[in-house]
Amino acid sequence: MTPTRCRPRPALEKQSTLIFQKPWTYSFGIQLIGTQETTSTTPRTTYFIAALPLRGAYDASDNLLDPTKGWRLSLRVSPELSTTDGTKSSYVKTQIDASVYQHISSRVILAARTRLGAIVGTQVDNIAPSRRFYAGGGASVRGYSYQRVGPLDATGEPTGGRSLTEFSLEARVKTGLFGGAVGLVPFVDAGTVGTNATPTLSGMRLGAGLGLRYQTNFGPIRIDVGTPINPRPGDSRLGVYIALGQAF
Repeated sequence: MTPTRCRPRPALEKQSTLIFQKPWTYSFGIQLIGTQETTSTTPRTTYFIAALPLRGAYDASDNLLDPTKGWRLSLRVSPELSTTDGTKSSYVKTQIDASVYQHISSRVILAARTRLGAIVGTQVDNIAPSRRFYAGGGASVRGYSYQRVGPLDATGEPTGGRSLTEFSLEARVKTGLFGGAVGLVPFVDAGTVGTNATPTLSGMRLGAGLGLRYQTNFGPIRIDVGTPINPRPGDSRLGVYIALGQAF
């Protein structure tokens, strides 16, 4: 998708405090959006969108940035109304995220996550490109470029979809180097985006690699290097991702 031109997005939102880790967090609000968007194969289109984004999450892990045990679960639901070129559409966008963390030994923590998403109520062409699901990148399927997992148009650019399926599995291994500050993280990620509303395993893309973690007083610094296992033409052979905190 080529760069999107958007007008300001007014939003009114109420959320619980996210500065400190708490078991329960929530948010709800109103969004009124006017946006002009284009892809490499479609002309610029104006969308007017009204949304009621809702989110609830439960965090039973032991650390916000570097969990070593416990689990997390969150649900996002956003009923939306969209108007474009005289066509009115209504749909509901839903996303579920879940992760679990387990000690295997004093030096190894096994972490796993899944993400499922669905947009129900209209066809993908009636949904603004920025409101669709995408996958690929450092917070998604590592080894692939940003948003490069899922449907592509005739020019090879991502178009997004109505459903999302992602899985990740990694082992967080303490090396004992630099006083225990350095860790290694082998990982495997998988994901796909579909044009139908039901999450699917069809077209699943796999990525694998190795990460480096350096512990600081405010959380681990993360460097991941991944490669696609079943790339398509045009996919990069290597992806490097740098961030603060664990991948999930």
